[in-house]
Amino acid sequence: MPFLELESHRLHYRIDGAVDAPWLTFCNSLGTDLHMWDRQVDALSARFRILRYDRRGHGQSSAAPGLYSVAGLGADVVALWDHLGVERSHFCGLSIGGLTGQWLGVHAGERLHTLTVAATAAKIGTLESWNTRIEQVRRDGLLPLREGTAKRWFTPAFAQAEPAVVEDILQRFVATDVGGYIGCCHAVATADFRDQLGRIRVPTLAIAGDDDPVCPPADLDAIAQGVADGHAITVPGRHICNIESAEAFTAALAAHLR
Repeated sequence: MPFLELESHRLHYRIDGAVDAPWLTFCNSLGTDLHMWDRQVDALSARFRILRYDRRGHGQSSAAPGLYSVAGLGADVVALWDHLGVERSHFCGLSIGGLTGQWLGVHAGERLHTLTVAATAAKIGTLESWNTRIEQVRRDGLLPLREGTAKRWFTPAFAQAEPAVVEDILQRFVATDVGGYIGCCHAVATADFRDQLGRIRVPTLAIAGDDDPVCPPADLDAIAQGVADGHAITVPGRHICNIESAEAFTAALAAHLR
């Protein structure tokens, strides 16, 4: 099982796909692991060398101590690329993964072929709302958030049609390291790219779930309009739209990568 040992934590990563193909890096949402991209990897691995990883404090990666910043999360990606000899990569991130992608677009654009951000925003929520969640999780853990998370992440129709899929991702959510989750909540709370989007020069696709209560389509439209070369699309579903509308999501991503 491959790990990258860093000074304060270690990152678990996985590589799939064609050896000599262009790199494509996926970045997970808060409270998930690298398996959230299984459907995209199955569809795209014949044409890309795919890098997935568990964000610090998620999945099989360890949690660095303290609170995190999106700059630190972006630096983790750059460290992985440097470790693996990846000069440039396509990048696709969802939610906090989309914030990480925006940081890379602003600060490491020369390492990107294209950028895809999904179910995210230039600024997600308020500092007050995230601090409230941090205190709740610090006090009670993640289990009390399970039901509300399910409703934000998936429509009732999808939950009824694919109960095993929803159960699997919720089990991974409640298994997330509490310290790692809190650290990443702080990274989301303090990230704000509203005045920096114009510095993102690589071709950018913004994908929204049409019923996402966390980051509605207007948030993705704003990103597409704010970057130098962006466009936005909407697919059916709520926050984890790459799973709920896997076929439509992957088709849009594949077209962008071409």
